[in-house]
Amino acid sequence: MNLVLDFGNTRFKAGLFKASELVEQQSFYSIAELLQYIKGLNSVQHCLIGSVTGDHAEVLDFCSKKFETSLFKADTKTPLKNLYKSALTLGSDRIAAAVGAYSFFPAQNVLSIDAGTCIKYNFVNANNEYLGGAISPGIPMRLKAMNHFTHALPLVETDKNYEKLTGQNTQESLLSGALVGATCEVDAMVERYQAQHKNLQVVFCGGDSDYLCKQVKNRFFANQHLILYGLNTILNFNLEN
Repeated sequence: MNLVLDFGNTRFKAGLFKASELVEQQSFYSIAELLQYIKGLNSVQHCLIGSVTGDHAEVLDFCSKKFETSLFKADTKTPLKNLYKSALTLGSDRIAAAVGAYSFFPAQNVLSIDAGTCIKYNFVNANNEYLGGAISPGIPMRLKAMNHFTHALPLVETDKNYEKLTGQNTQESLLSGALVGATCEVDAMVERYQAQHKNLQVVFCGGDSDYLCKQVKNRFFANQHLILYGLNTILNFNLEN
C-alpha cells in the first residue's frame, strides 16, 4: 500500500493507494490531526510527500521511522520529460498535477488547471513533455487583495452561488470581478491552448474547480484528487525504475 501526502497552502491531503487505485482520501487542517491519522496506518509500505510549504518536516521525520519515505524534490524522477527552464523552482503541486493529468491521458496534449489558492495551469504535450504553464491569483486571493490594497473596499467572502455579471452594489461588484473574472480568464486560457494544440484534454482540480467547471463554456474532466494521483504515479515510477 502507498501513502502520498500533499501539503498545500490551505490543507494537508492524504491518499492511500493500492497500486494505481485510490482506496482512501482524507483532508486535514492541522499537523496534529494528520499525525494521528498516520499513526493508525499499518498496511503502508511506501510514502511520498509533496509540499509547497515548510510544514512537512515533522511529518517527514515521523513517516521515515514508520515507512519507506521520501520527499518529492526537483530532482525526483517522474514519467515526464521536464522542459521547464527553472525546474529547481517548480512547485511539487504543479508537476504532480501535470503527472496526474498524464496518468489519465498519456501521450496526449493535456492541460491541468488547479484552482486553489492560486490558479495554476500546467501543460504536457503528446510527447509526454512538461512545458510549463501559468500562475494567477485564485478566487479568494483576488477578494483579499482588493481589500488589502485599497482603502475603502471591504473584505468579501467567496460566494459560489453568485452568478450576476453586473454587480448592483459594492459586494456584488467585487464578487463579479473575482468570480466572473476568474471564469473568463479560464475560458480564454483554454481557448488559447486549444488553438495551439490539437485534441487538447483539459483536467480541473482544486477547491474552486467545482465552481469553475460549472461556469466555463465547455465541460471538462474534473478530479479533485489529481495531485494525489500524480504523487502516487511518481512514487510507483520510482519504485519500478
